[in-house]
Amino acid sequence: MKTRKEIFLTTFPYTLPILAGFMVLGTSYGFLMSSLGFPFYYPLLMSIFIFAGSMQFVAINLLLLPFDPLSAFFLTLLVNARHLFYGLSMLEKYQDAGLKKIYLIYAMCDESFSINSTITIPKDVDKSWFMFFVSLLNQFYWVLASAIGGVLGFLVSIPINGLQFVLTALFVVLFVDQWLKSSDHKPALIGIISASLSLVVFGSKYFMVATMIIVLTLFYFNYKRENR
Repeated sequence: MKTRKEIFLTTFPYTLPILAGFMVLGTSYGFLMSSLGFPFYYPLLMSIFIFAGSMQFVAINLLLLPFDPLSAFFLTLLVNARHLFYGLSMLEKYQDAGLKKIYLIYAMCDESFSINSTITIPKDVDKSWFMFFVSLLNQFYWVLASAIGGVLGFLVSIPINGLQFVLTALFVVLFVDQWLKSSDHKPALIGIISASLSLVVFGSKYFMVATMIIVLTLFYFNYKRENR
């Protein structure tokens, strides 16, 4: 088996595409937040302690609005509800991770999940350490990019219209990447169909909640069926 240093060096190339994406997205986040009047160190601290990219963008507006913890709680639950699906699909992979499981659960983001759930880990590499370094590197990239963006936003003043779209663009790229790498498109089709039907039935205000409930229910029963 490879040493931890060798596992780290093996893991690093797998995360380079995330580094490229996070340098754009994280810098945009930090720049946007700093440009709206927040101290330049806010993006850095939020990336360390929250580390929820999409929710961090949403949190900018929450911090600008009157204090409403209940709404903030439900909005956070809604935005990050997809992690319920991530958790279900990673139950077996995280089973033997020991104490590293605590950090793996905390640091699970879309990009780390994308790598850890699809990559075939070499046989001479400890799986739990591989997944740990994937999560650690990805968070480091995000924290670094957020800090750079926060400083740039503090020093430079330029128009920021359209910066929020980088988050949507990243999710589209991740979806296409998962579609191309996976031979089973059933989960993706379930998500697309559920979201489309929910949008028609419940409207744009409530369709996301309905979609999450439908998808979670279908995935849960599928998970139980496969175990049987």
